[in-house]
Amino acid sequence: MKAVETFELVLLLLSAVVALHALADKLRFPPSAALLVGGGALAFIPGLPPFTLDPELALVLFLPPLLFEGAYYTAFGRFRAHLPGIISLAVGAVIFTTCLVAVAVKWLVPDLPWAACFALGAIVSPPDAVSARAVLQGIRLPRRLQALLEGESLLNDATGLVLFRFAVAATLSGTFHLGEAIGSFALLALGGAVVGVVVGRLSVFLLTKIEDRTLFVTTSTLICWAAYLAGEALHVSGVIATVASGLVVGWYQHVVMPARVRIQGTGFWRTMIFSLEALVFILIGFSLRSVVDRAGGIAEVTATMAVPVLGVLAAMTFARVVWVFGSDALLHAARRLGVRRARPLGASQAGVLAWTGMRGVVTLAVALTLPAAMPGRDLMLITAFAAILMTVIVQGGSLGWLIGRLRPVDGDPPPRMSLPETEAAIAKAKLRAVEAHAYDADGQLIHPQLLEQQRARARASEKYARDADGFMDGIQSHFEVLLLAIAEGRRELIRLHRAGKIEDEVLHDLERDLDLEEVSITFQRGEQLDLR
Repeated sequence: MKAVETFELVLLLLSAVVALHALADKLRFPPSAALLVGGGALAFIPGLPPFTLDPELALVLFLPPLLFEGAYYTAFGRFRAHLPGIISLAVGAVIFTTCLVAVAVKWLVPDLPWAACFALGAIVSPPDAVSARAVLQGIRLPRRLQALLEGESLLNDATGLVLFRFAVAATLSGTFHLGEAIGSFALLALGGAVVGVVVGRLSVFLLTKIEDRTLFVTTSTLICWAAYLAGEALHVSGVIATVASGLVVGWYQHVVMPARVRIQGTGFWRTMIFSLEALVFILIGFSLRSVVDRAGGIAEVTATMAVPVLGVLAAMTFARVVWVFGSDALLHAARRLGVRRARPLGASQAGVLAWTGMRGVVTLAVALTLPAAMPGRDLMLITAFAAILMTVIVQGGSLGWLIGRLRPVDGDPPPRMSLPETEAAIAKAKLRAVEAHAYDADGQLIHPQLLEQQRARARASEKYARDADGFMDGIQSHFEVLLLAIAEGRRELIRLHRAGKIEDEVLHDLERDLDLEEVSITFQRGEQLDLR
């Protein structure tokens, strides 16, 4: 394909993204499923040039920013609190699914070597972070369930990739050492975490030295690829390195990122993530044609692969159901034995968790990296694509309906402070700052209206649990004191979050309000906010 044709194809796909996304919103259909189906339909339009999704490029282009953005906004407190459950899903469920799928494939295709069966299991076993985010948009879940799904989607790709690499190596070499595999997995995971933390801390330090907003946003965008490529270059998990760096930068961004940069960066990241997520699904669908052609055409695929593909999909779904409900049964048993830390999900939450697990770009990209000499390669490619289609369209499309029927209840204990209580605490912190600067050196009150306004806001926050809005006209020092008050409120908000008294949603919501207040004052002072 010539360069101009490639560019024209990209423009066509972007136009299709806009049209399909708008149609999905109008029909209240999951956009990810619409893009996947639409991309598959476009692939078979006569006259369009053939398209092959380069697997290595797909992983390095799409995975780092999408994983980083997910980790950046992850509720770290809940992530840490539910880490055992997240590891159970990201490691235990992936390994269990790999083994169960391998047994099913060996039974359905006896001539396929065991190592190749495990390779196919590793391809379809890890749910995808991109698919999970796309399907869960707009769906409200209990906090624990949200933390489990987000954490699982961030970490399980590393497990699947490691299992896949060992299975492929065992297939081609004919040897496999369990102890070596376990040791390598531990090294990859721990090494990736260390690399990610180091890259994240270095990035935070570097960001504190950058004053230009455009350079700040550009530098923050490069962090995800820096972490991923550093991890891969050091032969550890680039996935875990990216997630770890995202968690670190997300934790410190409230301190090192100025308000105007945060607003500008948020707008840029939202646009970039939307474009990448949409392109992922439409490119997966668009690559269907090359996958089917490689396997011999639709008729050949249907005649020779339908039964094993359906068997793999059934085993994959059954494995997740068994793991989720089996783990919850163990938690119930531990609870009855007096283990207070054991908190079962319950049937409703377990049912929702068991039905999630959408596959996406990682599954297809990993399948496309299969060497030509791999036994059953065509079957693996078709199965990977079928797994994506089934999970995104069937499971993702019915997830909202299932949640409505099961009505999972949030069983997590309530936060120590609510949103209205946090607003009142910030109003008090701002009032303290105003009181400290409302008098001159002689003790004379120089900002009586400002002081009364802040007192009124503090009283209103306590009484009505809402923040007073608007600013009074005044002299330059009036705005300076207001900015000092916002800074004090921001410090109080971060202190409450660091003390574990409020949750991340409250932090982000109120930080956005403080950012908007600061930008509003900056505009009033005549300093235009240049977003170019």
